[in-house]
Order: sequence, then structure tokens, then C-alpha cells
Amino acid sequence: MANYIALLRKEKGSNFGVDFPDFPGCITAGKTLEEAHKRASEALRFHIRGMMEDGEPLPEPSSLDKIMADPANADAVPFLVSVPDTKTKRINITVPETDLEAIDACARRRKMSRSAFLLEAAKQAMQS
Repeated sequence: MANYIALLRKEKGSNFGVDFPDFPGCITAGKTLEEAHKRASEALRFHIRGMMEDGEPLPEPSSLDKIMADPANADAVPFLVSVPDTKTKRINITVPETDLEAIDACARRRKMSRSAFLLEAAKQAMQS
């Protein structure tokens, strides 16, 4: 389990904003502290999943001292967001060719990789 620092920000008359210094562009917000915290976890997981699908390496978590040394973060409130182990494992499966073609076509329509599509389908099947 990896822990990344999120920064909570609040300006008068606005929602609670959350950003991740280790993941530029990964931001979210919530009307309440609880909603912002929940959405932070969801946003980070989604962002990391996209990076992994694109083959991008994940950054090492920065230290609190390094993040808070940036003057732009002086008014932010830091908190930790945990993400499950992101290591992947290559597997080998056997699938009839016609089924594989159908899987690939469906994954392309959804703008997903084959692996992401199969993982999502398996997760849905496990929930039912």
C-alpha cells in the first residue's frame, strides 16, 4: 500500500479543493470535507490507473517536508491518501480467437486496452 500526500484547499465561498503534488493535473473537489476526502481517493486511483494503462511510471511519494516547503502550499492542509499495491503481473490465458477479436473490438470502442477491459469485466462479474 502506497501513501501519497493530498493537499486540501478552501477559499471563501468555494468548495473544498484537493490536489496531489506528486500527480500534476490530478485534482478534485467536494462540498464537504468528507466528500472531498472520498473524491480524493477516487481521483487518485483513477489517475494512477490511467498512468498504468499508458505505461507511465508512478512517482515515489514525496516527503511532507518537501511538499510543504513550496510557498504555494503554505495555506494547504495535507492528508494521506492510500492506494492499493499498484504492481501488475503478466498472465497468460487461452481464449478462442473469435472471442478475442470480439473482446478487442469492444475494448477499442470503449477506448480501453485489452487488459483494462478484461480486468473491468472480471471486477464486474465478481460484484454480482
